[in-house]
Amino acid sequence: MEQPPSDWTPAEQGLWEAFRSGVPYDLRADDAAADAPFGGHAWGAERTVRAEVLAHLLLAGPEPHPGRVASLQLTGARITGPLRLAGGAIGHYVELHACRFERKVLMSEAAAGTLRLVDCALPRLEASRLVTEGDLHLARCRIPGGVRLTDARLGTDLLLNQSVIGPDKYGRALSADGLTVSQDFEADRIELTGELSLRSARIGGRLSLRGAQLRSVPNNPNAINAARLSVGHTLYLSSSDDGGWAGSTEVYGSGYGEPYSEGRPCTPFRAWGKVRLSDGRFDNACLIADAEFHLGAGEELSLSRIQTPELRFACPTPPTGAVSLSRARVGNLVDSPTSWPRHHRIGLTGFTYESLRPTVPFPVERRIAWLDGSSPEYRPEAYEQLAAALRRDGADEDARTVLYAKQRRRRRSLPLPGRLWGRLQDIAIGYGYRPGRAALWLVLAWAAGTWYFTGHPPAPLKADEAPTWVPALYALSKVLPLVDLGQGGWNPGTAGQLVAAALVLTGWVLATTTVAGVTRLLQRN
Repeated sequence: MEQPPSDWTPAEQGLWEAFRSGVPYDLRADDAAADAPFGGHAWGAERTVRAEVLAHLLLAGPEPHPGRVASLQLTGARITGPLRLAGGAIGHYVELHACRFERKVLMSEAAAGTLRLVDCALPRLEASRLVTEGDLHLARCRIPGGVRLTDARLGTDLLLNQSVIGPDKYGRALSADGLTVSQDFEADRIELTGELSLRSARIGGRLSLRGAQLRSVPNNPNAINAARLSVGHTLYLSSSDDGGWAGSTEVYGSGYGEPYSEGRPCTPFRAWGKVRLSDGRFDNACLIADAEFHLGAGEELSLSRIQTPELRFACPTPPTGAVSLSRARVGNLVDSPTSWPRHHRIGLTGFTYESLRPTVPFPVERRIAWLDGSSPEYRPEAYEQLAAALRRDGADEDARTVLYAKQRRRRRSLPLPGRLWGRLQDIAIGYGYRPGRAALWLVLAWAAGTWYFTGHPPAPLKADEAPTWVPALYALSKVLPLVDLGQGGWNPGTAGQLVAAALVLTGWVLATTTVAGVTRLLQRN
């Protein structure tokens, strides 16, 4: 019968037997204050296990008792020395609860089944290129020196819910570039001081950061750096309900969770520092709702070139810095008027979307202000994109209003002659999008001409061939010079010729601008 090494302490020998039996080994003292892993109470020899003992059990442990499956299930232990498992093959189930690690945990390039560390305090976790067949849980842990999961490959889920993680020397709290998670990555209500780095990471299911609190540090301005992130289902940057699992001391994973109910207490997602999601792909949706982005000078929320069937951007208050959607491609854009920053702090260059689904009424005038606030320069494609989306929803009148606003915005970018001509077209017919104005101006010109020539009838060209004098028809023949109304036999004086010339010019200008505007309108439709 296998026996533990003779130099092991009684606590360590008890762990040996629990490991062989596959049962939990609990070293707690049944005192909530004394058992708190993050408290100040000292834990003595009766609760101390050397890290080398854990390594021995996991890498070269004894055979299980007959009919048992060996596993390491340890609660309430003080673990001394560095736990070195780098490059090892861990063939047993591992679950540690409420343990204190005095030194960092080294698991780089290790292979394991399922690893669960819950409510544990550890200085740092090094697990780059870790490979697991099952879950990796680091829920409700405190890790002041950061976590490294670069290029790790996890067979099922990664859970970091409610953990508190600090920065490494590069200002990164969670370094997980190139991470692959086959199913879900949950980090709800996590608190990070330092960068969350997920560049080129691939998440097969959901990536949930509901209620997360992310703070950048002075030597690294990024709160999130997740360029080229790929999420097979949905990215959640949203609030977390304060009830349910969030306050539990037993449950640390929300699964798909309860839907958020209006009016219930919740914790918003908050980020202090740059947020970079550029070039990301979210196969179901990217949900940014009930979120706060505290951006400093020169910092932005970058959604450039993302691709997703639905982008929800519905925040109670707008980000304090810029938001970039340049060249992003979205199916449904679900937003609200109060979510967007103003004063040219929205990048919409090349941004395309199929339909608009605002969460609250979003009048077309505010949509136009949304476009006007996207750039100090004139960018016609943003107006064309909005008009096309409105047409697809059957809002043709709103689409014409957007295109009219586009022409007025374009006019401000032209040299003086172009601005004057544009002003004339605007006043006359609203660039063809307000054709009723042309008819009104023609009627006014005709009425003014009729009034003048009623009081100043001209002499006939030939006294014996004078047609019947009708001032209204004479004025109309000048306003519409291509129409012969039988009033061509009159010879007005100098003042009358000037009035007639003015009517002719007015008619030509209104006619040409009307044709140009209507042609433009027909081309758009």
